[in-house]
Amino acid sequence: MRIVATLAALSTLALAAPAMAQGYGAIGAGPKLGEMQIHAYQKIPKAKIAVQLTSDTHLARELRRQVMIRLSQRGNQVGFSGGNVMRMDVSYFDFGGGGGNDGWIEPGPTVETGANPRLALPSNPIGRRDSGALSSSSTLRISLTLYEASGGKVLWNATASCSVPSSAAMQAGLSIVNNIFDNADSNRVGDAGC
Repeated sequence: MRIVATLAALSTLALAAPAMAQGYGAIGAGPKLGEMQIHAYQKIPKAKIAVQLTSDTHLARELRRQVMIRLSQRGNQVGFSGGNVMRMDVSYFDFGGGGGNDGWIEPGPTVETGANPRLALPSNPIGRRDSGALSSSSTLRISLTLYEASGGKVLWNATASCSVPSSAAMQAGLSIVNNIFDNADSNRVGDAGC
């Protein structure tokens, strides 16, 4: 009996191993840098769509506005609640330190008073520890996922990413959104358009 139970556990583990190797959901999955990928499991329905952001930044809000404009041009009623839900994730990673500080963390002010004085922070380069050079690339990634209002079934998904400097992130994001919605109802992989 123990042998049968052991074999059943090993076979379950062997079947689960490929699924675990694929990653967790959409994390780590997606097109190459500079490409976009659309999975249209069905056409975007003409029902009301609520566009929700996963991170509230100025860049994300401006790009959500463009997504809402493009959806309304398709004939959808859009809003911040109700109907089907489109989750929007906008991530911008500036690995080059685009804030004008050449990739260095500036030391913070020192506070000498109180029982626990804060010590001065050293200036540290932002970057990988295993290489001496800083990466000069910055990455903008936009992911849109449309869920059915009742049941949460994924109806449509689009992901795109580009390498852009911080001064061009907004324009690149607008280009990505426009490129996605130029032909949103078909599965495709192609240039992100930024």
